[in-house]
Amino acid sequence: MIDTSAFKPVSFSETTITELMIPSYSNFGGKIHGGILLSLMDKVAYVCAAKHAGNYCVTASIDTVDFLQPVEVGELVSLMASVNYVGNTSLVVGIRVISENVKTNVIKHTNTSYFTMVAKDDDNKPAQIPGLILENGNQVRRFIEAKRRKEIKQNYKKEVDHITVPDGIADCKELLIGERVILTKN
Repeated sequence: MIDTSAFKPVSFSETTITELMIPSYSNFGGKIHGGILLSLMDKVAYVCAAKHAGNYCVTASIDTVDFLQPVEVGELVSLMASVNYVGNTSLVVGIRVISENVKTNVIKHTNTSYFTMVAKDDDNKPAQIPGLILENGNQVRRFIEAKRRKEIKQNYKKEVDHITVPDGIADCKELLIGERVILTKN
C-alpha cells in the first residue's frame, strides 16, 4: 500500500503570474523580447515547483519554447503553471502564456512550454518530492503526455549521441547536396 500522506494535488501548486508589458521590455520593433518571456516562464515554473516540492528548485531543462504570437507593449501577460508530472526528485511544470490587450479585450495564446525542475535540499542535493494527486481527466492527460515526452527526450539524447560526421570535406560534399551552402574549400 502506498503512503499517500506525501502526495499533493495538482491544484495545491497551480500558479498564475500576470505582468504588464512595458516599453523597456521591447525590441526595436515594439514587440516584447523573447528573453523577457523566458525569464517570466522560469519564474512561474520555480514558484509552482517549489510550492509542490516544499524545497528550493532549479531549472534542469526546458522542452521547446515556441513563440506562437508576438506580445505587444501595453498588453497584460499571464503565465499559468501547473505540475504535470513528478519523478523522485524532479517534476515537469507545464506553462501556458497568454497576452491580453486591455483596450480591445483580445486574448492571444502566445507560448506553451514544459520546464523540468529539480528539488534541492539544504545541502544542495536532490531532494525527494511529494507524489502527485491527479484530480481530473485533463490532469491525467497532461501527466501521460509528460511521461511520453520524457521517453521521447531520452530516445532523442541517445540518437544525438550517435551522430557521426565524416572526417574529410570530400566525404561531406554528398551530405551538403540540396542545402543552402557554398563550400569554398575542395
